[in-house]
Amino acid sequence: MKKWLMGFISLMLILGIFAGCSNDDASKDLDSDDWKEWEGTITMWDGPRWADKDDNKYHWIEDKISEFQKDYPNVKIKLVKTPWAEMNDKLSVAIAGRAWPDIAPVDISGGSINQNHINQGVIAPLDDYFTDEDKSDFYENALEAYTTEGKLYGVPTSISVHAMLLNLDIFEEKGVEPPKDGKWTYDEFVEKMKALTGDGVDGFSTYILPGYYEAWPFLLMDGGYPLNEDMTEYTFDSKEAVSGLQKLVDLKYKHDVAPESMGGEDVGGTWKAWAASDQRTVAVEPWATWAIASAQTEDFKTNFMVAEYPTGDTGEPVTIGGVGGYVMFNSKGDAKKRMTAEFIKHITNTDEQVTMAKNYGTFPARISAADQEPFADNPQMARAQELSQHAVPVPRHENWARIDEAIQKELQLALNGEKEPAEALKAAGEEVNSILSE
Repeated sequence: MKKWLMGFISLMLILGIFAGCSNDDASKDLDSDDWKEWEGTITMWDGPRWADKDDNKYHWIEDKISEFQKDYPNVKIKLVKTPWAEMNDKLSVAIAGRAWPDIAPVDISGGSINQNHINQGVIAPLDDYFTDEDKSDFYENALEAYTTEGKLYGVPTSISVHAMLLNLDIFEEKGVEPPKDGKWTYDEFVEKMKALTGDGVDGFSTYILPGYYEAWPFLLMDGGYPLNEDMTEYTFDSKEAVSGLQKLVDLKYKHDVAPESMGGEDVGGTWKAWAASDQRTVAVEPWATWAIASAQTEDFKTNFMVAEYPTGDTGEPVTIGGVGGYVMFNSKGDAKKRMTAEFIKHITNTDEQVTMAKNYGTFPARISAADQEPFADNPQMARAQELSQHAVPVPRHENWARIDEAIQKELQLALNGEKEPAEALKAAGEEVNSILSE
């Protein structure tokens, strides 16, 4: 995008903060000491989580809203139910239209919320509402993910990593031994995928979609990484990254252990191919840790184990990690901000992070929640938590969402067989370097 246009958009965003904010309700400016008397509406976007007996995947946040509104009857929390796959695009549109919500769940390392929005004042700092003692209860890396220039721009609620999920029933039917202790090299991985493939079953599958990184540890296994250390140069066209992508592509076209659909955007179809009881046509798929909890529910109850990504030239089982949490968008009135921060505290405290860990399959960002050992009786989650030591984050570049989209588009072409891995990663670099030079 041209610099003058970026500047114009930035100016409009800044003006938007002062011209009006997300809600139409007439929030009153009250003295900060009177925040408990504030009256008005707080708009919150949230995505679906685990289902209750009525298959309602928003029951947890609805219960939290009801609790809060009982304590503060003058406050209405308006919940906008937003599918995860639509969250980033809708937030981008809302921000561009200066109609953002007051609260939204955001992985601030990527997606629609980025460093630009912090610089432009779209996201409100939370330091006035969290003491140093409050902050000391969070893991340092989780807090760091939401900290910019010493200020806190969100509350981390969960840490996630990606892991390999192995359907043990298919392993047993095919007479294939799972990897010992969940560890395997790439060559060992290929041999087992070959042994698992046949009679309507594929050894491995995954998907490619902006904002999702299940496939990326393959690109990192030989030492590749998207950007250089100071994030000024694209480095995903290195021989290490090309080698990693080649290994992923080879699973489909050389070793013939993956379905034709591998590398498409069908997240739900990929999941059902592994987890749905009437399908289970794929033996191994990589997923973020929420999938472990899902595979333990009655709907998708699966006999499975958690394994590392196969190791490449680095010798390390590299995976991708992320930190999720809630951000508060800027709004008019100190009292409203104070009330909004209070609600964020209500849904991110220790008990809620334990609940989230047990039911949604994420690792707590609070030390006090982890100390309650929410996975003491869940060896699969405990195993996944061990993988977090091998997790690397995606780059925290202010334009990461655009960079990610440019890369993922080319990865799809490589997985579709339309480009060679080196050609695809070189083409991605042309667009990424253009973004980096803005």
